[in-house]
Amino acid sequence: MTPQRSTKLLKVLSKRQSNLTVVMENVQDPHNISAVMRTCDAVGIQDIYILNTKIPRHKKFGAKSSSSALKWLSVHQFDNAEECFKELRKHYETILTTHLSSNAVDLYAIDFTKSVALVFGNEHEGVSDEVRNLADGNFIIPQMGIIQSLNISVACAVSIYEAYRQKNNAGHYNTQSLSEQRMNNLMEEWGFINDEE
Repeated sequence: MTPQRSTKLLKVLSKRQSNLTVVMENVQDPHNISAVMRTCDAVGIQDIYILNTKIPRHKKFGAKSSSSALKWLSVHQFDNAEECFKELRKHYETILTTHLSSNAVDLYAIDFTKSVALVFGNEHEGVSDEVRNLADGNFIIPQMGIIQSLNISVACAVSIYEAYRQKNNAGHYNTQSLSEQRMNNLMEEWGFINDEE
């Protein structure tokens, strides 16, 4: 790996946000998952969670829609919702699901300067009752049209770019969020070899 390449990767890692993540529950289309991965990489999310309780794990994701984002992300896969949420609770203070309900908060009312996990559901059924019961609440993306839903990859992009806006305004991208140990581990995973070794 060239010095220029390693410098670029370190710069990317220095802007990763350890207190923001996306969870996808039973998302069927691998291209949707890959599109979400691409957006997560773009806004500096390192860890994403894929929960499959009703469908088998995907053997691969849509390479074209991800533009190789999978290589640069840490993907955590679960087939049990309680185990997934137990792990999420170790890292994120608030877990919100996308669900149109009377008590749902507006996306733009969420404080993304805090630690937040956003859960997006299946293309046809949305987030399951089980997962909504495990979460802290629901949020909605304001819409003015007749159809009150968006494609999952679009909904995710709209949501985490609002998170990006808030975090950028708060200066979060100017401060390293990942620990040095985590950065070193990721650099090793990505093929960086220290010349001193």
